[in-house]
Amino acid sequence: MAAVEALRLVLLYVHLIGFALLLGGSIAQYVSGTIRINPAMLWGAVIQLLSGLGLAAPLRDGDEPSPAKLLTKLLIALAIFTMVFFSRKRDAVNRGHFLGIIVLTLANAAVAVFWR
Repeated sequence: MAAVEALRLVLLYVHLIGFALLLGGSIAQYVSGTIRINPAMLWGAVIQLLSGLGLAAPLRDGDEPSPAKLLTKLLIALAIFTMVFFSRKRDAVNRGHFLGIIVLTLANAAVAVFWR
């Protein structure tokens, strides 16, 4: 296995951990009844954004995703990060705002899986 492919796989693994933290943290908060941003959500959003930028690097010898897909994922990830970061110190977050974070997280995963 080439070093670049190993790096890509590690970044993908880290990216999936960020997704799990973000979605798992948000679902746990939503089910608990106290709708607020928890540390898992914040770390998940940060990890998703940073590892996603690493995954977007053109290192695959022409096998890169389309620029439109990468831009779409970047915009969704930035929206999620912004929504999480600027709401992190509130005692309670609006239900619609919180559901927006969950929907955007799922939409970002859907773009990654279904957009070829």
